[in-house]
Amino acid sequence: MAVTVDNLSKKYGSQLAVDNISFTVNTGEVVGFLGPNGAGKSTTMKMITCFIAPASGDVRLDRFSILKDAEEIKKRIGYLPENNPLYTDMPVIEYLQFCAEVQGMKNDKISARLHEMIEKCGLESEKHKKINELSKGFRQRVGLAQAMIHDPEVLILDEPTSGLDPNQIVEIRKLIKELGKEKTVILSSHILSEVEATCDRILIIHRGRIVADGTSDTLRQQAQGQELLNIEIEAEAADYDNILEALTGLASVETAKKRNGQPGKFRIQSKPDRSSRKQVFDLCVTNKWYLTEMTAIETKLEDVFRELTN
Repeated sequence: MAVTVDNLSKKYGSQLAVDNISFTVNTGEVVGFLGPNGAGKSTTMKMITCFIAPASGDVRLDRFSILKDAEEIKKRIGYLPENNPLYTDMPVIEYLQFCAEVQGMKNDKISARLHEMIEKCGLESEKHKKINELSKGFRQRVGLAQAMIHDPEVLILDEPTSGLDPNQIVEIRKLIKELGKEKTVILSSHILSEVEATCDRILIIHRGRIVADGTSDTLRQQAQGQELLNIEIEAEAADYDNILEALTGLASVETAKKRNGQPGKFRIQSKPDRSSRKQVFDLCVTNKWYLTEMTAIETKLEDVFRELTN
């Protein structure tokens, strides 16, 4: 079931929290929603799930609109809010059964679904405990289980691995990727490596507007622009004064500078749409210098995020 966000906006008083955004997430796609605090991530998720109404625009799940078919949409969405509200006085298994009943599941299917969710979310050892007795990590698992209990076609997960230890994060990440093969999944996270490992596509939102949309590789390539190389050259001591000048003089090189103040170590920025690798290699051969390092500096997702949201 595809999710289509169409010119969606939301105001809180005079503040425009979400500013006319549009995007589509298709079935079988896991999309990561990134942005600094206050960028509009949670507000957008709340509008998609009919938790709050938009000021303008629409969200459609196939033929259903949040403006006309809110009840139908709620049946088809599983939602894990950022603050993970739970009935903490209830035992885990009773709470999940209650959630299944609220979602209108048939009684003859609830028992099997309960056992499936308890196993998938790693709650077997905790299922008879009251929720207020659980650690934050296990409470997060209960929140995931309630979001999935009615087998929804769309999952909206706001910080789904918050409070989990590294082993639990790996398990939940694997679960989300499996779910993403047959469902539509939108998740937000502040952990960029997690989004990169889990999601097929990344949306970056800043000040209520979508500022980037693509795979992690695509976003890095767009941000990278000009080639950056770390170079290390071994030469006679008398030659070191000439190396920087020679590198700077190459036709493909825009700038060259010493790196870490150490003899023979340099950083090169190539001219737009040019590569300096072959010219650097040929220069070293001509001068009988030993080229001991030539490493491309890859733009990290963190660099892309900072560039777009600063």
